[in-house]
Amino acid sequence: MATQAIQLEADSKARRGFLLALGAYLLWGLLPFYMKAVAYLPLAEVIAHRIVWSVPIAAAVLIWAGRTADFKAALRPPRIISMAALTAALISVNWGIYVWAIAVDRTIETALGYYINPLVSVVVGALLLSERLDRLQIAAVVLAAIAVAVLTIDAGKLPWVSLVLAFSFAAYAFFRKTLPIGPSQGFLLEVLLLSVPALGYIIFLIVTGQDHFVSSSLNDTALLIGCGPVTAIPLLLFGFGAKLLRLSTIGIMQYIAPTIVFVIAVLIFGEPFGSTQAIAFGLIWAALAIYSWSMFRGREIRPAMR
Repeated sequence: MATQAIQLEADSKARRGFLLALGAYLLWGLLPFYMKAVAYLPLAEVIAHRIVWSVPIAAAVLIWAGRTADFKAALRPPRIISMAALTAALISVNWGIYVWAIAVDRTIETALGYYINPLVSVVVGALLLSERLDRLQIAAVVLAAIAVAVLTIDAGKLPWVSLVLAFSFAAYAFFRKTLPIGPSQGFLLEVLLLSVPALGYIIFLIVTGQDHFVSSSLNDTALLIGCGPVTAIPLLLFGFGAKLLRLSTIGIMQYIAPTIVFVIAVLIFGEPFGSTQAIAFGLIWAALAIYSWSMFRGREIRPAMR
């Protein structure tokens, strides 16, 4: 009976984690609609409001979860503050490129960036953590590299939007692991650090009459305030959901958001998708299929080896 109760509790946690993570990925997938709605507003102002209005949401979740003591303890070591400043800088770069790319009709490139991201993380793990790659993972990385080469040759330049998004988020995830605090505490610390220059910039815009928050319409004000929830809620949902799920489950689910973004870009935003892009995406999808198979094969082999 005790074993059955433990299994039922584990299944319940897994279901809860799946629903939380699914909610996060669905919201991330639909985020281009919101970013397109604010595309007429200045990029820096949108980013500043994404940061500032994320603070009360992150703080409210932390209070609700009863983790304020952990957060206060995290503020003492200078190393944690410095590492949080680094991760905050990396995620702000990621946000900035993402918002800009959607505003200038390069949404397909953002989808490609987040498809490439897990493969970039594999390379980062191999280079910085000395993690060994098996043959399937090497094949997946090579296919991704060929896809980037195809796009580069066709356009005459690197697909830098996709690469910056992929590498900035991979670096964020890598350094975020070094923070010995939970996801909600870490997110609050990051947006608090970023909120100092962001709030200063917003105040400067208001004082000089260049803002779209006070000096503009109620629609602009509402859109800028809404930048907080659309930023904070999926990140927090993902943070809580990931703690309850296996890494392999998260590995497969992370393709949900870029797939939705890809469909929106092509079918709704009407962005061009020619034969070169089809070849590149085909290579990336093949690479991700190989990578996913290597993960599941690894899970099956490890228990047998014990």
